[in-house]
Amino acid sequence: MSSSAAPSGLARLRTTARSLAAGGAGPDPNRRTRNRPRRGDLLAVKLPAWRSKLLLFGLFCAFSALSLRVIYLQGGWSTGFLQRQGEARYARTLPEAPTRGTIFDRNGVVLASSVPARAIWANPDDFDANAKQKAQLARLLEMTPEDLRRRIANDDRSFVYLRRQLDPEVAQRIEALHISGVHSTKEFRRQYPEGPVTSHLLGFTNVGERGLEGVERQYEGMLGGQPGLRHLIEDRLGHTIEDDWLHEPVQGQDIALAIDDRIQYIAHAAVKQAAEANLAHAAAAVVLDARTGELLALANWPDFDPAHRAQFDLNQVRDRAVTDMFEPGSTLKPFSIATAIENGVVRPDTVIDTSPGHLTIGGRTITDAHPHAGLTVEQVVAKSSNVGTAKIALQMPAQTLWETLTAVGFGQVPQAGLSGAVSGRLRPASTWRPVEQATIAYGYGISVSLLQLAHAYLVFARDGDIVPVSVLRRSEPAASVQVLSPATAAMMRHMLELATSDEGTAPAARIQGYRVAGKTGTARKMQDKRYTDTYISSFVGFAPASNPRIVVAVMVDDPRAGRYYGGDVAAPVFGAIAAGTLRAMQVTPDAPAMQVAQAAVPGG
Repeated sequence: MSSSAAPSGLARLRTTARSLAAGGAGPDPNRRTRNRPRRGDLLAVKLPAWRSKLLLFGLFCAFSALSLRVIYLQGGWSTGFLQRQGEARYARTLPEAPTRGTIFDRNGVVLASSVPARAIWANPDDFDANAKQKAQLARLLEMTPEDLRRRIANDDRSFVYLRRQLDPEVAQRIEALHISGVHSTKEFRRQYPEGPVTSHLLGFTNVGERGLEGVERQYEGMLGGQPGLRHLIEDRLGHTIEDDWLHEPVQGQDIALAIDDRIQYIAHAAVKQAAEANLAHAAAAVVLDARTGELLALANWPDFDPAHRAQFDLNQVRDRAVTDMFEPGSTLKPFSIATAIENGVVRPDTVIDTSPGHLTIGGRTITDAHPHAGLTVEQVVAKSSNVGTAKIALQMPAQTLWETLTAVGFGQVPQAGLSGAVSGRLRPASTWRPVEQATIAYGYGISVSLLQLAHAYLVFARDGDIVPVSVLRRSEPAASVQVLSPATAAMMRHMLELATSDEGTAPAARIQGYRVAGKTGTARKMQDKRYTDTYISSFVGFAPASNPRIVVAVMVDDPRAGRYYGGDVAAPVFGAIAAGTLRAMQVTPDAPAMQVAQAAVPGG
């Protein structure tokens, strides 16, 4: 059995060899395992051809989309969003302050100017400083490290001011710290060389150099100019890589005021001295050029230093000469008398019976401080008789007196170019009862400002005409309005000069070498619609009486040193201001040197 099996196996091998030699496949010795999968066949997964092509196409589309997006972004089409996002992180638009205009007095003296300063600001996102740098920065900024931390940490903006109007030298020391995210910008700081002397007149600006009060506010359009804008681009380290102007600043214009710095100093010193000597609540003075209407001085007390805004007090900042209203008292009497003379009701020598020193009208009694018998119209003015003035006023229609008061500016805002000017209070004549007509004639029932009062007296200092007040220096004469005849104005100058004589209420207003004219005023203050025992003492006059060059108005509010009559309190202030002003203007004296009276007759 074994011998037969061996030959058959040999025969198969021979057959296979011959098949291979002939190129045939030969018989499969393992025919029984022909359909069993081999190991290599298990790892080979055959996929449909369309699936591989789809995958290749998808990869091609994705690559193409990315390529197009890169070209789209790099080519600069519709990249506004990305630019905005980039600029929000690395671009700044910074305001560039213009140089504010300088304010000069009439002689070219600088009253207000702007000096270079620096603003320190930071980008909280870029701020990076160690503990030592933070401490040094806080010290230079004059704040505590904790304040500095809060300023930067609590601000969600990309721009925050750390300090404004810093000295350039300090700003340089801050820049030398090389703190990332901290920068400085040029700006200006307003300076007032005269300090409190011109404070109410000039006013002041805020930290951004925008006028808030006085001349600074009134002429903001001229002085302020227009700020510029800078476009700043920085790298991620805070270094500036691009700095371009969006538009450059328009510098402010200089202006020349009518103020004379010397006269302003004289007025301020006199007002301050009077307020302190009389323990007064406040005081003010106005000086006008009688020929041009220009404002030569305007002073108030209490005053303030415009360079120290943090110490401001409303009681100090208020420009009382322009904004405060008060009943003028006897300083209004000359207008009532002038109206009566102008309309032929009385003459200067007309005798008015003022006895027994009081007059009852509609249940109300008008009294004189000192009873008199018969007084001429001149004496009514000189001795400041309420009864005499009331009797003269009642001889005229109320409308006639109202027209004169309106013509000289009462009840209207003065067009003087001063911020905060008020119109006062003058009711229509149709509403006046007889008693009101009488009291208005001597200064009660009407409210005025000191500026209005000084302006109105121009009609007496001039030939019956009046010009507007101007805080700016005039290059040409202003147009005037005729209110009284020159003859009436001359008569009133004579009467007002008598008021400063020994027989009048204001001999203390006289000054050596010059003839002066004017009128005192003493008016009770009203509170809660009732008159109190507090007073406004005033005096308005002009000099030289023979050819007036200046008008000076003085008001002392609530003197408490024992005296309150205008002749005692306000008239000496007029004398001090007028004397210094006439000398500063080099006005030729019109009278021989005389001994200034030491005492005044009470009244007015």
